Amino acid sequence: MRWLGLIPLLCLLAPAAWAETGIPAVTLVTGEDGTTNYSVTIQILALMTLLTFLPAMLMMMTSFARIIIVFAILRQALGLQQTPSNQIIIGLSLFLTLFIMSPVLEEVNANAVQPYMSEEIGPEDAFRAAGVPFHEFMLRQTRESDLNLFMRISDTPPVENAEDLPFTILIPAFVTSELKTAFQIGFMLFIPFLVIDLVVASVLMAMGMMMLSPIIISLPFKIMLFVLVDGWAMVIGTLAASFGM
Repeated sequence: MRWLGLIPLLCLLAPAAWAETGIPAVTLVTGEDGTTNYSVTIQILALMTLLTFLPAMLMMMTSFARIIIVFAILRQALGLQQTPSNQIIIGLSLFLTLFIMSPVLEEVNANAVQPYMSEEIGPEDAFRAAGVPFHEFMLRQTRESDLNLFMRISDTPPVENAEDLPFTILIPAFVTSELKTAFQIGFMLFIPFLVIDLVVASVLMAMGMMMLSPIIISLPFKIMLFVLVDGWAMVIGTLAASFGM
């Protein structure tokens, strides 16, 4: 109980102790070339802030959205509600995204991360250099009609080069194109399984077995068809090829 009584006192004395030792204030160091470098404390704070946007960047600036949507549609087409589980689908989508985005990540590492770690460039230049590979990747996967749509909505004037498009225009256009492409691939996956469902339902109605659910009968045939054609390899290969790999 005596030690517990000291806790409020320690909480009151802690700020005073920190003030005596001194917390590094915000320092700005201006280089000879005019660039500005922030203190290490501010750099860590900025890095931790950027990490909160990492999930959004993963979903909106990489191939993750297209992959996970196609896998979700495939599971629905097979008639399987929880197989594969969400954890397996998300994990497979993450590793497949890492495989597809590896050239982009290697370029970011070579042009931004390593020069910054070697103190050859500042944080602003590193951030700008890291955005270039992602800009090029998203631009290759974005339809021109989607770009024109968001430029028209935002009243953005035309640009001479596509590389000059800001991320505020490119990211929503890229996501729109990814959704459209994912649904197109999902539609093509859905057709053969839909045919099996129609055939099974017609046979059951002809036999007068209308009380029996066609899904129960068609599910083994759909799984057998998917396994015989090596469906997982075909789907994953199609997804990788759709990004120009």
